[in-house]
Amino acid sequence: MKIERVVTHVLDAPLREPFESASMRMGRRQNVLVEIVCDDGTVGWGECLGPALPNAAVVKAYEPWLIGADPLETEKIWITLYNALRDQGQRGLTVTALSGIDIALWDIKGRHFGVPVSILLGGRFRERVQAYATGGFRKSPGTRKRDICEEISGYMEQGFRAAKIKIGFDVREDLEIIEALRSLIPAEARLMIDANHGYDVIEAVRLGNAAAQYDIDWFEEPVVPEQPAAYREVRRGQPIPVAGGETWHTRWGMKEPLETRCVDILQPDVCGCGGFSEIKRIADMATLHGVRVVPHVWGTAVQIAASLQFMAALPPDPQRPSPIAPMLEFDRTENPFRQAVVSEPIEHDVGWVSVPDGPGLGIEINRDALREFAMKGSG
Repeated sequence: MKIERVVTHVLDAPLREPFESASMRMGRRQNVLVEIVCDDGTVGWGECLGPALPNAAVVKAYEPWLIGADPLETEKIWITLYNALRDQGQRGLTVTALSGIDIALWDIKGRHFGVPVSILLGGRFRERVQAYATGGFRKSPGTRKRDICEEISGYMEQGFRAAKIKIGFDVREDLEIIEALRSLIPAEARLMIDANHGYDVIEAVRLGNAAAQYDIDWFEEPVVPEQPAAYREVRRGQPIPVAGGETWHTRWGMKEPLETRCVDILQPDVCGCGGFSEIKRIADMATLHGVRVVPHVWGTAVQIAASLQFMAALPPDPQRPSPIAPMLEFDRTENPFRQAVVSEPIEHDVGWVSVPDGPGLGIEINRDALREFAMKGSG
């Protein structure tokens, strides 16, 4: 079996209502899927985190090293591609594009051997994962508190018992929203906050100390990811566990944050950190340093499936009768093609999501949706 073709599918859809975090404004959803076709007809699918068109271009740049290669040699291919663009950078687009390719290769491997990727990664420790609803973006500055309270209350009515909201706009306003929301949702519900690196250290420490009384599970990306020393200051200066890592790519990008205890919770993204091949190594590194792993997830059902396969195979740490289980970030914001790209949508059942048990990623792609949402001029 040899790789015959590499195809990218750039998907695009306008949103009915734009929304924003502290670091970006979104009026459209755009994602890129990677399709790898083998000479025996086997097809694997992956997804790249980040901007769709640039990722598609880098995947295309990797193509000469892929054509004719044995897709089962995932480690050999990973190292070949990483070194091919090594001088152009070890993070960013060179790694996010590599991630989508690697996921597609593991999908092929699972389909070839007739088992889910989670089995190839070492075995399934769990068959379903608790999901937390990600939302709480800003739609209108004037009605932000009302909008977020109504939105998150709606998720609780659907059965979710964990949610994450976006902060990082203004410390005083953010605290008012956290206080109002905590008083509305069930007492046992878990609440996380994500600043999308919108604060500086002084603001993050102030927010963390004031918000600690509201039982916050973690404080995500309090400051910009290029400043590990600032992360350490935030972690030392306030009591809420600090989370981050969605933009720290590969094991090398995770090395300093882990060794210097920048975070309490590491959030690698399988579609951004280097694919299955690399996220397994990153998780092992986190275990060595006693840091909890809760993956970042932001994409289509392809990424959701990949993340679930990884989480199914993530060993309990520490091992005990009732171990700490990873949680699935379940994006609830508008994305017209998120579930449309697969023949069977991956949805939650009162806040829990089952791990697909078919071969590879355990999903089948809906090609009609790929055509419907294809970005004009991207083919």
